Amino acid sequence: MPDALAPAVPPTPPVPLSALLAREDLGLRQIAGPADPSVVIHWAHTSEMADPYPYLLGGELLLTAGVQIPEAAGSDGGAPGRANSRLGDYFDDYVARIVEAGGAALGFGVAPVHDTVPRALVAACDRHGLPLLEVPPRTTFSGVARAVWQLMAQARLAELRRVTEAQQSLASAAARPDPVPSVLRQLAQRLTGHAVLYGPDGTQTASAGREPAAVRRALTHLAEVVRPGGTGTPGPTSATDTLGDTHLAAYALGTGFVLAVASTRREPGDHTIASVASVLLSLLTGEHQSGAGAARSSAFVRLLLGARPQEVAPLLGEGRWVVVHARPEAQLPDAVAASALGAALGSPLVDLARDVVRVLVPGGREPAAQPGWTLGVSAAVTPDAWPDADAQAARALARARATRTPLVRHGARPGLADLLPRADAESYARTLLAPLADHPALTETLRNWLALHGSWDRTAVALDVHRNTVRQRITRCATLLDTDLDDPDVRMELWFALRHG
Repeated sequence: MPDALAPAVPPTPPVPLSALLAREDLGLRQIAGPADPSVVIHWAHTSEMADPYPYLLGGELLLTAGVQIPEAAGSDGGAPGRANSRLGDYFDDYVARIVEAGGAALGFGVAPVHDTVPRALVAACDRHGLPLLEVPPRTTFSGVARAVWQLMAQARLAELRRVTEAQQSLASAAARPDPVPSVLRQLAQRLTGHAVLYGPDGTQTASAGREPAAVRRALTHLAEVVRPGGTGTPGPTSATDTLGDTHLAAYALGTGFVLAVASTRREPGDHTIASVASVLLSLLTGEHQSGAGAARSSAFVRLLLGARPQEVAPLLGEGRWVVVHARPEAQLPDAVAASALGAALGSPLVDLARDVVRVLVPGGREPAAQPGWTLGVSAAVTPDAWPDADAQAARALARARATRTPLVRHGARPGLADLLPRADAESYARTLLAPLADHPALTETLRNWLALHGSWDRTAVALDVHRNTVRQRITRCATLLDTDLDDPDVRMELWFALRHG
């Protein structure tokens, strides 16, 4: 059945078990289980539990020295036949539980507990089809785990490079005289498959790559899933399906057109590549085919060449824009993550800074919360107010991170600043905050502390510092300003100054 997809950063590709076995420094040797080149490892995990099932997520290379075997198997010095039988039963249950949990392979460390891999364990792995690796005494489990992470890092770097190169080639294709066919050709080539563009009436308008008849029919059906209904009610933005070994995906372009892709392989970054292509095709099949689109393109070129927003605003018409500031929850953003976020928000206008991604979104599109991101959204403004909207989005993001809210929008209510001339407000702010002029860290701490109603803990979270550091900085602010920060009137005046200084 088709499933909606959410654009995401390509996950770290798994490691082929064969690549781990090829590492001469590890000296690993497979002694049981199928020699299947498709077996992959998602991570390495060490456990001496008699039943590791509750601690496995699936895809692990489970490492054990067999510490648990004598006690769990009941080796109590009885008759050899009975001991061997009980040992065989134990290993059969042990391996069956690993397979049931989705474990990818088992690594058994030779020494210090066992001189050799137990034969009963070898037989159980052969019986259940679980690859069994012998880990020599000179190889530590931490060394095996480190090798897995190294191989994963290499695979991720290669995948990110592939995605980046694909993005560049798609952007170059979009600038050619025949942009739509060029983008489809590049997409089909990068995904080693077939790409087709359906028009608003459901007919095929362009395609690239070889396409069997069965795949053509399946793509046509999947495209209907994401096409708006007769009432204009929008459906899912994307959907996936399979046809044998072929992966199918369809993307609604928001202009009535639908992009459909078929590929016999599915790499982690393929969805990101297809999302970038769908954004480009949305622009090519939508307003950029009109005079308004040409005017907007001209406006962006003039901005890049140094024109002021006020000078190019007439070219952009009466449309409004929203600025979004976004920060990922787990790590610093990269180019792939930024592009995927822009695709999710429906705009290719993305700026990647050191720790924040900025996206300029047409005002007709309402930015929504995105999994794994914290967003600050400005008010919808005309081009001449883009700098103000940028500041609004930055403040909204700061509030979102401080309050751990996925998305915060700039409030539209008029403020006290509307009661004073801007020059007077700025002069007042400079005078009041003059003692902090040479202490940017103190100023930023005071700003966050006031925004979070004097909460030490939430301010520490927002600034990524210890709560005691916040206390020391606020005490220093009170000393330099020679004022009582517990006084609500003082706080109000300082907050006004910080907002307009």
